[in-house]
Amino acid sequence: MEEEIIEEPWYKGPIKWIISLFLILIILLWFIPYYGVKLDPNPSYIPTIDEVVTSKIIVNETHFNFISLEMINGHDPVIKEIADKIVVKACNKGGKICHAKALFYFVRDNFEYISDPTAYEYIKTAKESLVSGGGDCDDSSVLLANLLDAVGIETRFVFIPSHVYIQAYLPEALNKYKTPDNWVVLDATCKNCDFGEQPYQNQNKRKTYLG
Repeated sequence: MEEEIIEEPWYKGPIKWIISLFLILIILLWFIPYYGVKLDPNPSYIPTIDEVVTSKIIVNETHFNFISLEMINGHDPVIKEIADKIVVKACNKGGKICHAKALFYFVRDNFEYISDPTAYEYIKTAKESLVSGGGDCDDSSVLLANLLDAVGIETRFVFIPSHVYIQAYLPEALNKYKTPDNWVVLDATCKNCDFGEQPYQNQNKRKTYLG
């Protein structure tokens, strides 16, 4: 008698391992982008100044000829309202990292570089900058520091020869953005700089901090 050969069902052979690995790969590809976005969220939209400054801003502060921590006033109702509007329009439950990115890109993209008067250092307040829509590195740094302060993000000024920018304290940020002590560079006058970047020629210059 010939021995009857019983073929193994297809789902019990090597193909089951191939199918299992394929399904695992699909699941990984599905979840990895989700967690990547969650860890490093990006703003979906950056509003213009006209979209968030919807009423006349009354400027009655005394201007400065040097940067002072007295200029940081994130609890001012006007600054707080504008900062909140920016992050609401830009982020959908994106958290602090998305908020910081939105405020940085708002200043970088909406702020026109304008030099100070000849032989005089004129530091605009945040309100003055929002009214004028422009200024130099001092002015953009003061504006951005105020907006970040209004949403609970600590900042400090970084002075290098002939320039100033800010850093934001963001332990939640990915390592590619921050220094070992959790500060993220935000240079809003650098139109080609993204979040956490600065011009190469400025990276190794002597730095002085305020904040």
